[in-house]
Amino acid sequence: MILSLQGCMAVGKTTVARYLEQHCQQVQVCFEDNAAVLAKIKRRGLNKNCYADYLEIQRLFLRNELRRGQKAKKYPHAVMDFGAEEIEFYTLNYPKSRGLEWEIEAIRQALAPELAAVQACMPEHILLLDASESVLRARKAGDTTIPGNSLRIT
Repeated sequence: MILSLQGCMAVGKTTVARYLEQHCQQVQVCFEDNAAVLAKIKRRGLNKNCYADYLEIQRLFLRNELRRGQKAKKYPHAVMDFGAEEIEFYTLNYPKSRGLEWEIEAIRQALAPELAAVQACMPEHILLLDASESVLRARKAGDTTIPGNSLRIT
């Protein structure tokens, strides 16, 4: 059984995962680790606002998530700070959210093998964590681990 923790930045996903890792030995915690992917993107100079580069970037992220999901499936109980559903949603919806007029169906077809593989790693359950705006702002202000510490709440 895979449980994915979802929620916005600073809501407590990593805190919950670390707590479970320390106090619940029967649960395998699989933390998101995109450092190698981000380094490869930077090294290759890929730009997520260029269609061809975007496909390659998402291919790298999807393959990374596939490896993580396959690892999680080896355990009877696994918790993930974000799961396969997150990268699939981002892959298909980021361009539109940025005003890019790329066809979702074209992206879906170009990344079909990777998206299909990630589908097999979807969590059985998703726990959505939530907090008030004031709590999120306070956590964000005190968290030096947030990349760029750039949480925006509108």
